[in-house]
Amino acid sequence: MLTVGLTGGIGAGKSEVSRLLVACGAVLIDADRIAREVVAPGTPGLAAVVDAFGADVLAADGSLDRPKLGSIVFSDPAKLAVLNSIVHPLVGARSHELEEAAPDDAVVVHDVPLLAENGLAPRYDVVIVVDASPETQLDRLVRLRGMTEEDARARMAAQATREQRRAIADVVIDNDVPLADLERRVKDVWAELTRGAHGTERAERASEE
Repeated sequence: MLTVGLTGGIGAGKSEVSRLLVACGAVLIDADRIAREVVAPGTPGLAAVVDAFGADVLAADGSLDRPKLGSIVFSDPAKLAVLNSIVHPLVGARSHELEEAAPDDAVVVHDVPLLAENGLAPRYDVVIVVDASPETQLDRLVRLRGMTEEDARARMAAQATREQRRAIADVVIDNDVPLADLERRVKDVWAELTRGAHGTERAERASEE
């Protein structure tokens, strides 16, 4: 098994890269999706969030009002740290369960938005950073996700810098390019990853003999 940490700033196009890697054959563990699952209605995670931030962060149906919570935490580092202290351990535990369930010869891609911020790079055999210019990120967040420019800039500022992410990268995928170029780059990276996975598998077998 080869474990890959995939990260990138908000709006950099990490989700598109993860989709392409899955199409190549990767097993994807999506931290964002798990983060939603662990604060679903009725979970201990949601109860802890409400204890920390109040019932105002709940929507009318009892689910977490993510935009409301985001508006609270992304402009206040201390409140963001509180939220992370609740959610991250739950996400980590579930991610570990899913990794353990993957085939022995799999390339397991962990899609982790805050990989750099939380010092998680040593957990993975390979770290891939999807990189885009701040101008591209801002354009995508405003034009494609409907954020206000102020909200988009606050989300970007709450994350690691472009330089901090690139500093932990084993592989950088440039996503300031047309989709066809991105697809070619991801296929090249996949070829390298599968060679690495086979090498890891051979090394594990040798250590057992």
